[in-house]
Amino acid sequence: MASARGRPRGFDRDQALERLMQVFWAKGYEGAQLNDLTAAIGVNPPSFYAAFGSKEAAFREAIDLYIATVGSAPMGALEEAATVRDGLRAMLEGSVAVALSAKPGGCLLILGIVNCLPANEAVRAHLLNARRKTVELVAARLRRGVVDGELPVDTDIPCLAAFFHGIMQAISFQARDGATQADLYALIEPALRALDPC
Repeated sequence: MASARGRPRGFDRDQALERLMQVFWAKGYEGAQLNDLTAAIGVNPPSFYAAFGSKEAAFREAIDLYIATVGSAPMGALEEAATVRDGLRAMLEGSVAVALSAKPGGCLLILGIVNCLPANEAVRAHLLNARRKTVELVAARLRRGVVDGELPVDTDIPCLAAFFHGIMQAISFQARDGATQADLYALIEPALRALDPC
C-alpha cells in the first residue's frame, strides 16, 4: 500500500536523492530523462513528482547534496592546508579524485549542464552561482595567503582564482574524456607555477 503522498512504503527520500544525484552526474540535467530518474529510485512519475516536485527541483537538491558531500572534500582540503600552495595542490588533487570517482567522470557542477536550452536557463544559473561560490572560496584562500606573507601584496587575486577554477574545469572535462589519474595529476605542478614570482 502506498503512502498518502503516493510513494512506496519504505521509500527513503535521502537515499533516493543520492541516486538522483548519480543520474544527473552521469547524464547531465538535459540528458537525464524522467524515466532515468524514476527507474533509479524505483517509483512511478506521480510518486517522483510527489517526492521532489519537478525535475528542476530534484536537480537543485542534487546539486546542493553534491556540494555538501562529494564536492566539499577539495574545498575542505584547500582551507585546511598549512600553506596556500599546499592548499591549492590538495584542492586540485581532490578535484581529480572527485572527477574519477564516478562514471563517466567529471564534476557535476561543471558538467551538469553544458548545452543549455533556453527553457533551462534557471538551472544553468543555479550551477553558475555554485561555481562562483567555488571561485570565491579559492579567492578567499589566496587573500589569506597574501595576509600571511606567502603571496605578494600585488597578487591579482581575481585572475588567479579564475585560473585555478579553470584548472578544475580542465580536470573535469579531461576526466570525462577518459584521462587517467596520472594524466590529471600532470596538470597540477604546472598550474602551481602560477604562484611563483615572475
